[in-house]
Amino acid sequence: MYIISAEDPACPDAITLMAALSVRLSQITGDPGTSSFDADDVRGARALFVVARDAAGKPLGCAAFRPMTQQSAELKRMYAVPGTLGVGSAILAHIEQQALVLGYAELCLSTRRINQHALDFYAKHGYTAIPNFGKYADNRASVCLSKRLA
Repeated sequence: MYIISAEDPACPDAITLMAALSVRLSQITGDPGTSSFDADDVRGARALFVVARDAAGKPLGCAAFRPMTQQSAELKRMYAVPGTLGVGSAILAHIEQQALVLGYAELCLSTRRINQHALDFYAKHGYTAIPNFGKYADNRASVCLSKRLA
């Protein structure tokens, strides 16, 4: 059982989780991914940042989305502490549900092609490749994915 709730991305647990994500991404891709995240983007209208916790309140993961278009949101800073079985799936399901509540029909994201764990995780959850968008359009190291929400 996980408790997933909206929190500010500047709260101590969020900072700790995102720092762990940055270390992990640096190990996998050579880039911490921090240049692609602005905390203010996930604080506004139709945006969300969440932290997942266990029953004792220990932080286990985080994720966010920000508006892209009226119908599409971009998933950002998705992370689950290694060894926490099912927390990533629970966070993603929560994020998708909240995106639907806020009127989005699609969730999009970018990850590095070298990050096979992420590619497998998103494929397992129904995400498929789309043309690279925005700042990723000309980045051959990135792959963009999306899922229609229902």
